[in-house]
Amino acid sequence: MNKLKTKKPWSLSFSFGRALQQSALKAWAGKVENIEIARAAFLARCKANSEATLGIYKGDAAIGEGASESLHVKDYKY
Repeated sequence: MNKLKTKKPWSLSFSFGRALQQSALKAWAGKVENIEIARAAFLARCKANSEATLGIYKGDAAIGEGASESLHVKDYKY
């Protein structure tokens, strides 16, 4: 939607708390030596969400462990 070059009456943004965390948690795996890798994974997901909000995301952040993994939890109550 954000790619459309028309006037929009609202701002489209994203809130993917678990999705932002998933790649970083997988990369970290609870190991101190993986902290920088986890930070890079988290930054990549944040950048992808920012680009999606601006309508310029090309789909190139869907790499790395956990990036394309489904986070659906059946019957989850918010």
